[in-house]
Amino acid sequence: MSDKYPESSRRRRFVKGVVGSAALTSVGTAGAAMLKSSTSPSGEGGGSTEYMAMKNIDGPAPRGMPQIPIEIDDEGFVKGVFPEPEEKKVQGRTITVAEKQIGGITYSSEWFQYCGVQTYAGVDPKADQDDYFRYKEGAKYEWQSQEVSAGNKVHIDDFSDYKTWGNDIGKAGVGKPALVTWRSQDVPSSETMTAQIIRSTHVEEQAHNNKWLQESTQNGFIANLNKCTHFCCIPSFKGIAGAKKFGASNLIYCPCHQSIYDPFQIVKKSFVALPRPEEE
Repeated sequence: MSDKYPESSRRRRFVKGVVGSAALTSVGTAGAAMLKSSTSPSGEGGGSTEYMAMKNIDGPAPRGMPQIPIEIDDEGFVKGVFPEPEEKKVQGRTITVAEKQIGGITYSSEWFQYCGVQTYAGVDPKADQDDYFRYKEGAKYEWQSQEVSAGNKVHIDDFSDYKTWGNDIGKAGVGKPALVTWRSQDVPSSETMTAQIIRSTHVEEQAHNNKWLQESTQNGFIANLNKCTHFCCIPSFKGIAGAKKFGASNLIYCPCHQSIYDPFQIVKKSFVALPRPEEE
């Protein structure tokens, strides 16, 4: 697999970020192995990656969106788990990676290395960021624009009505959502990691019999990196009226090309994670 752009070219990195979101997902097992050997040396990590995803159930998206494990601190603030960095040998090189065992699954920063996110500061294991979710400016949810302030950390009390909450989209009581940022303090807006969190009784119920959900969710909260795996658009859970036409009023719906995800079906998937750029 040739690459006409030199190792140091920013254009090369950009092309990988865009192409990687869709075209590379169709690469088979043999192709993935070849791709891993050809791309890993150009940056940190990358290659074939297994991850836990919110299942894609309709539309052109090739796979589910990656889940972000949840923790709630002693004061009730909600954050996404990010593994501690460590060094390991990959293809004869020492690289810094972030990996952690959760519920019998290897959780890694490579889960989020697609759609150009691999170039964002927050996905670097060595980034000086805390892991708290903060409300995103311009969210489409009326409750979020009226009751909380953009930039503030998400608190469990903000979701006290999650068992009954509803808007004019779909059924009430399915879950209460918010659009948030993650690991994105003091970075350019173009490098903001946008996530979606939902608090739902469905998550609480499923966690009883699912080891992964027991350890990756808390108090009914579940989260995902909010980048559609089709062409990197921003989907929404109960946030887009047009979702009804496609039977997605109570699901995560992407208005760009009608991809639909079920936040209450968490499945194991794999894809070709793109390498993070080397430090300059």
